[in-house]
Parts: sequence; structure tokens; C-alpha cells
Amino acid sequence: MTGFDPQALRHSLPVLDAHSVDPELANTWRRFYQIDFAQQHADVECRLGVVEVGSYRIAMQVWRPPQALATLIVLHGYYDHMGLYGHVYDWALKQGYAVLCCDLPGHGLSSGAIASINSFQEYQQVLQALLSKAGQLQLPKPWHLLGQSTGGAIALDYLLAQQPLTEFGQTILLAPLVRPRAWQQSKLLYQLLKPFRSSVPRRFSDNSNDPAFVEFVRNDPLQAQVLPTAWVGALAQWIPHIEQAKRSQRSPIIVQGDADMTVDWQYNLNVLTEKFSEPRILLLPEARHHLVNEQQSIREQYFKFIGEQLN
Repeated sequence: MTGFDPQALRHSLPVLDAHSVDPELANTWRRFYQIDFAQQHADVECRLGVVEVGSYRIAMQVWRPPQALATLIVLHGYYDHMGLYGHVYDWALKQGYAVLCCDLPGHGLSSGAIASINSFQEYQQVLQALLSKAGQLQLPKPWHLLGQSTGGAIALDYLLAQQPLTEFGQTILLAPLVRPRAWQQSKLLYQLLKPFRSSVPRRFSDNSNDPAFVEFVRNDPLQAQVLPTAWVGALAQWIPHIEQAKRSQRSPIIVQGDADMTVDWQYNLNVLTEKFSEPRILLLPEARHHLVNEQQSIREQYFKFIGEQLN
């Protein structure tokens, strides 16, 4: 039993603005994912709603403590959704930051073909909508950006291919995607399957040293069960776009585990070292891919590192 009806919650969400009122189902959803921080942090204001982005209805959520010092904008990874990022939200709120996050198209409470995308440029449109919403809600500056895996890909694409806003602060990349592990074999398989299959069954992996999280994800009602070939095709178009991007003078904060079996992390770090000016890199022994939900001792290491870089 999930305790909430995902479809009913999607349809009940209001347009997110400074005065929107959450449906009761929103509280049930927060309790299920243990992200009901308005109950845990005194005077924190919280709202969940939707924003129209192109053809998508994108679910967004904001937490705002009184006298917030800055804002952390959070981009989740592939197959994830904002319900799974409680450790990040809790850390940010304890730093005195407001938090703004969303579900990417095809994920969580947002609309779109399940776990799919037409082009990675649509992810940039979602990020632009987040930045616009941060302005509309008058969230405190600077606006720091944190992305896990595919969320990290969206963030680094923004730094390399866009003109970051003056309100923009630091960028934090957790296990960022440039290309996945065994990419050449995956690309060949995609070429073989594309004419015949729109998707293949998803294979769950033990991508964290936290066994409770690994088990939870396997039973999470908002998890996709397929890998669409369209998403792999969009990734195949995006990788050369990033590899050919001009060098940036920005210095992102990068956290990577050396036991990551999801992305080709050695290759990715080489690319990012070439693309950015003196990126600040923390390499974590034994850490796997899903750093946001790694075991507590690993989270404590990288949150300490990130906090030192932001202060």
C-alpha cells in the first residue's frame, strides 16, 4: 500500500505560486517519502504545485524558511523524483537555504512519456522554468544548483551552453552523467533495438551502500519499469554536444564515488576537468552512484565538503 494515489495527486495539483494551497493528498505524499519538513523545521513554508513547460505539466515544490540565506535548486537523476531527495533538502534547510525542486518530464508527478524525453534540450527548458519560478517566488539569492547524475548533466549543460544568470551561485554535481558505463555497447544495442522496440525492461541495480534505500526503490510506486529507446537516443545526441562544448571559466563542485557502476566516471571526470576551470573534486572511496541516498557516513563526508566550498 502506498498510502497515496499518484494519479489523483497529479490531477489535484494547483498552479504553483506564492499563494497556492496544497491539496490534502500532498501531505500524504510527503509523509510517505518522509519529506514533510514543514512539520520538522519551525516556520518553514512549503508548497507543491505544477508549472506549464512546453507540452509538460511539471510538478515543483518549494520550501522556504524564514530569513533564508540563499536557495538550493535541485535536479534529480534518471528514474528518480523529488520524493527521494529528503537528505539533500534536510541538509539545505539546516544551512538556512530555501529549496526549489521539480520532477523532470516523465518522472514522479510530472507529465510526459514514462522515463523518456525527445531531446535533452527539453531538460534545459525545465531548468529555465525553475529559474523563472525562483524569481517569481522571490527566493533569496544566490541560487545554488545541485544535480545528481542526469540532473548533473542538465546543470553542466547549462554552465557550458547557456549564459548563467547573475543570480547564479555555485553548481554542485553529484556523480554527474557525461556518458554511462559501457556506453559503446549500449549504443550498439540501441541501434539494433530501435527499429523494433520502443523500450526494454529496466534492470534495477544496487546503486547505493544503503540497503534500505535499494529495497525501497524496488517497491516505490513512482518508479518506471522500462528503459525507453527514445531516451537513449536523446542521450546519444547530447553526449557529442557536451564533448564539443567550449571551456567554461566556472569551477563547479564535483562529488564522485569510485565504486560507481552506472556512469563511466573516470572518463566523465576527465571531460569535466577539461571543460571547467579548476573544478573542485571530491572522490569518495567505496561510494556508489546514488550519492543522494548513500549510507550516512558517505553523505556526511560530501555534505561537509560542499558546505566548506559554499562558505
